[in-house]
Order: sequence, then C-alpha cells, then structure tokens
Amino acid sequence: MNQIFQYIYNALRKRYEAGEARALAFALLEDGFGVERTAVYADKVSNFGDAEHKRLNDILSRMENGAPLQYAIGKARFRGEFFKTNPAVLIPRPETEELVELCAAWCKDYLKKKGGGAPLRILDAGTGSGCIAICLAKEMENKAYVEAWDISEEALAVAKENAGLHGAQVIFKKRDILNFIPETAFDLIVSNPPYITDDERKDMEAHVLDYEPHAALFVPNDDPLLFYRALAKLAKQRLAPEGMIAVETNRMYADEVARLFEENGLEETQTITDCFGNKRFAVGRNILL
Repeated sequence: MNQIFQYIYNALRKRYEAGEARALAFALLEDGFGVERTAVYADKVSNFGDAEHKRLNDILSRMENGAPLQYAIGKARFRGEFFKTNPAVLIPRPETEELVELCAAWCKDYLKKKGGGAPLRILDAGTGSGCIAICLAKEMENKAYVEAWDISEEALAVAKENAGLHGAQVIFKKRDILNFIPETAFDLIVSNPPYITDDERKDMEAHVLDYEPHAALFVPNDDPLLFYRALAKLAKQRLAPEGMIAVETNRMYADEVARLFEENGLEETQTITDCFGNKRFAVGRNILL
C-alpha cells in the first residue's frame, strides 16, 4: 500500500477502529488532496511537497483530537460538489441530498404545470451551510427566486461564501423561524430544522457532540416539534396556492409532523422514507379549492 496512505492510516488508528481509519484515509486523500483510490492501490500517488505535508499533518492533528474529517479539511461533499464547512454549520448528510432531490423534482413539475410565468419563490428556513438553497437555485437556474434564512450570523457567512463558490443566486437573511412571518408568499418552503431531542445525545458520536453546532441539532425533550409548529404556521400563512412544504424530520416524529401540517390546513400530507428505510421527510400541499 502507498506510503502516504499508510502514514495517514497509522495516524488515524490512534483514534479509530481499523475499518473506519481505512475509509477515512481514503476520503482524506480524495477530498483533501484530490488523490483517487485507484492511485493509492496502484502506488501512483505523487510525492507530497513541504506545503502538502504541513497541511496533511495539520489535518491529522485535528482529526486525532476528534474533529470530523469535513471540518478538518474545511469542506464536505453534497450532491457531488464541495461545500465549505466549519463548526458554525452542520456537516451536510446524505438524507438531506434526498430532500433536495424531492424538492427539485417537485419544482420542475410545478413549473411545467404552470406553463411558465413568474419565477418560483423558494424559502429555505434554517439554511446552515446553504447547501439546500444553493442546490435548488442551481437546479432551477433563472426560474426561481431563492431566499434562505438562518439565525446565526456565522452560518450565514459560510452560506454566502458557498453561494459565491457555486455561482448561485440566493438571498440570505438573518431570521428566526420561531418568531418571524414574511410579508410575501412562497411556492416552496423547505427546511432541515433542529430535531434531535436532548435524550438522544447519549447515543451520538463524540465528534458530533464536540464539534457540530448544538443550536442546529437539538430540541428540548418536552417539545420535539418546536420548529415544526413554527414551520406549519409559516406554511398556513405564507404558502402560495398549490405550493408545497417539505421538511426533514426525526424518524420518531415524522408522522406527528405530517399530522401537524394537516391540522394547519395543508392537504396531501405524507411522510417519505429515506435511503436507509427511515421515515425522514414530511410534506404538505396548499391545494386550491
């Protein structure tokens, strides 16, 4: 096996089991330095220069202290593209890619049914790194106005940088989704809000608890639907006729979120499973009578 790979693997074995250390070593080389797995197997990895060695050792030092790979290298893959990440924002998950796919497909179908006209109005409530808003803006090109909210100025700074890196037109605003109703309506409201209860902390990995922003993760045990009530209220008041709300949820509360949407006057409410077979998304529509 390639010497650089072996060096990385040996360093990571101080903290990780063999299988995880191996997977992380491959990912570090590919995502951090553009070295593909086939080059490692063929022992065709170019020698690192002094600057690359220094950067590699800085990354390994962070990871040995518990930092997730994505924070250690400063970026994460999402739908095949890199997004800047740091502890101000959550690391994008595969499940959230599915939420984007669901929304992108709905937007394209919605536009087709409308037969053109004004651009769609899309709201990403609680944008974090901006990955949802940015991907939808790119998917819809000039056919959508995309607005993204977050309560954290640090997160908004990351999201704005990501939008610039991807050439996406997104309007970012500092807004608290628990206490703000806009004046204008949106055709699509999408959100991946905090949904992990405090009791679930004990089952989470240390690198998540120690590094990822708790405000974007956790809700009180006695109020797991805190953000979904606010989103249901927002949809009730500002979802355009025939519009849709789509949210990522805690698998234990997906059915309750769908019922909450129904109680707030939305129709065609349902839950959708993710690639792991968990009820992960809830959607609702504002149907014209």
